[in-house]
Amino acid sequence: MANITGEKKKILLVDDDEIHLTTAELFLKDEYEIHKTQSGAEALEFLQNNKPAPKLIMLDVMMPNMNGWEVFKKIRAIDFLKNIPIVFLTSEDDEEDKKRAQKLGAADYIIKPFNFTDLKRRIKDVITKTK
Repeated sequence: MANITGEKKKILLVDDDEIHLTTAELFLKDEYEIHKTQSGAEALEFLQNNKPAPKLIMLDVMMPNMNGWEVFKKIRAIDFLKNIPIVFLTSEDDEEDKKRAQKLGAADYIIKPFNFTDLKRRIKDVITKTK
């Protein structure tokens, strides 16, 4: 999804599974500028050191060392990042986690494996709402 100048909107994918990262990147790279990190710490470092900030963060919930919930809270605590929409990605189809994500203010909660056509639509919806 390019803006008026033809520049692609930046998305940060955060997932400890290289296959998920690569597959999502391949499917989305024609429309978005994709950046990938494999841990919460890497994601936070990327966000602190790469400006402008992405238009969307897609964040895996289940990661070692720092899970997606912890990463979410750390991102929200950084002033210039606190309004970036964050979409949780997870293999856990758990109602309590969906409610938790909604309560925290996540833009969406998507269950893996996902349908890529649906994923593109949901990404576009989130980015369009936050213009």
